Amino acid sequence: MPALDYLAAPGEAVTRMDAVRVRRRGVELGWVVPRTRDVTDHTCLARHWAAARPIYLADFVTAEVAEHGEHIAQALALMEAVLAEADLEDVLHAPPYDARLAPDFRLLPAGIDTGDAQEILRLDFDAYAGERLLAEDLWVKLSWLSFHPDDTSLRFRFSFGIEGYENVAAHWDKQKLAARLTEAIFPESAIVSRNSFLRGLLTSILPVDDVAYVERIVYFNAPNGGAQFHQDVERGHLGVVFAQLHGRSLWLALSRQQLLQELAAFLRTPAGHVAGYPRLRALVADAEGLAAALEAGDEVVEEVLNRSPEFFAHLLRQGHGWLLEPGDIILLPQQSQEHCAWHSVFCADDFPGHALSFAIRERPVDHQ
Repeated sequence: MPALDYLAAPGEAVTRMDAVRVRRRGVELGWVVPRTRDVTDHTCLARHWAAARPIYLADFVTAEVAEHGEHIAQALALMEAVLAEADLEDVLHAPPYDARLAPDFRLLPAGIDTGDAQEILRLDFDAYAGERLLAEDLWVKLSWLSFHPDDTSLRFRFSFGIEGYENVAAHWDKQKLAARLTEAIFPESAIVSRNSFLRGLLTSILPVDDVAYVERIVYFNAPNGGAQFHQDVERGHLGVVFAQLHGRSLWLALSRQQLLQELAAFLRTPAGHVAGYPRLRALVADAEGLAAALEAGDEVVEEVLNRSPEFFAHLLRQGHGWLLEPGDIILLPQQSQEHCAWHSVFCADDFPGHALSFAIRERPVDHQ
């Protein structure tokens, strides 16, 4: 069940102590309150996945989060070091990272992609088995999540090769090595990757014998930050698992079909008329046109999705909001452009959170 109710619009007086102020990159969207946390009904998970709807799993890894408390604290310290402009190469050459990386991964001199304004640093690694070179194009890319001056949200993305040009799912061995690199720097990754219950749940709702977690991203969503509405479809991948480890994140998540339906429904409401968007309202009777505008990142559609308090309230009232606390997981089907879960994320605290976001793929048969 959804875990959020809309409480008040921006600027309205709020007295409830459990109210959460929702804002991102200077845009105020209102106040929400959490509901009583519901136990997940596991009997409906396969239907939700088949319909490309998000699956919210409350308290799914709470015990594992507690077990990895030291690693989570180290990760938060690493985030603070980045914000303090520490030399990340020096940090990774010192304890505890030096022992975790050696002897399998050797850090190369850092570089920066001048064509990516959000990139802070990219660290390249060679992977070895003894003295045998296994791969020489693994990397972790550290980036800001936005250009907003008051958003200090960070992400560490682990992959390999030429970003944006390769079919990464075609290179299982390198995906596996990049995943191992993630666990060397962030051992709390095991909360997801070594969770037999989660693996069993996924194989029960997906048409695969086993799963692997690849193309891993480690998030530190900060106050006033988060991710705007998007999907994460990538060739060869089935979906995404997101696990909240520290702090809270607020989510809007629903299938692409639901998003288009809710967008059209909102534009027919009095609030949608008051907010304007005449050109967009003209598309309500044109389902294909509205879908094309969504996929193209139409400026007006983007305005409604990410900066309209009225649409934010509409989605919450229709049951598409969740509040993830440490130990919670959300699963996002990402089968295709037409069959996927769109989602929008906000930091729900006045301090940065820590979370894992891993792509789900079928584990190759010869690696079961």
